[in-house]
Amino acid sequence: MTTPNDPGQHQPPAPGQQPTPPTAQFPPVPAGQYPAQPGQFAQQPGQYPPPPGGWQQPGTPVAPAARKRPWLIPTLIGVGAFVVLCCGGSMVIGLASDSGKKTGVSASSDIPAVTTSTSAPATSAPAPAPAKTTAAPPAPAPAKPKTFGIGDKVRGGDFEFTVNSVKCGISRVGSSYFNHKAQGTFCRVSVTAKNVTKSSHLFHADGTITAQDAAGREFDVDGEAAIYDNNDAKGFLDEINPGNSVKANVYFDVPKGTKLKTITFDAGLFTLAKDAVVTL
Repeated sequence: MTTPNDPGQHQPPAPGQQPTPPTAQFPPVPAGQYPAQPGQFAQQPGQYPPPPGGWQQPGTPVAPAARKRPWLIPTLIGVGAFVVLCCGGSMVIGLASDSGKKTGVSASSDIPAVTTSTSAPATSAPAPAPAKTTAAPPAPAPAKPKTFGIGDKVRGGDFEFTVNSVKCGISRVGSSYFNHKAQGTFCRVSVTAKNVTKSSHLFHADGTITAQDAAGREFDVDGEAAIYDNNDAKGFLDEINPGNSVKANVYFDVPKGTKLKTITFDAGLFTLAKDAVVTL
């Protein structure tokens, strides 16, 4: 097998001889082989076929290969699909409308109209009543302090006092010769003091009994007026044995027109007992 570049085929000419062109060394091309192109070597038996475009002479510029366009085919496919969808959708809608006209279907006759009903909606089963809860009983109101009135017995210290009666508007106490005149007017309060302890105690109305009006003013006992009205000065410096009692009239000198509201019996300085109050 010989090649165009075989050193045995291309020998330099002898001095004085003309060089033989390369094409003269190759025999004629047999039938069925590619003819030699101008400027190319003819194919010899046993040689590889020439590449597309033939063998290039050294120094001949190579033609650039054709560029491939990979985006061309997907683009054509997408455009075709878009056209099919658009045209095919309009055709389907047209066919559907034509078939509806042919079959005589109308929205007004075949589709029932929606009507609003004014009737009450169907009532469902009643919800179960909530379980009754028993509320805690309200806290008892604090007990009001007991009030005492005329004729009630009320404890004050070592004695049990009772207010028997009250009279106001008295201007003078005593006789026509020996008397005591009020600065304003006298209110006479009849009281009974009973010793409820197991030993004797001294009862003195002056400093033990006071009176109050609606305005909150407090009045002390007028001891001189009580001397003119009470026999044997009862109610003043009386030593009362256990179980015994003393009844006396106590006077309060108050302004004219004053109405007493309460009478208070002092329980004493050396006891923890509460004062006794009587409402008039």
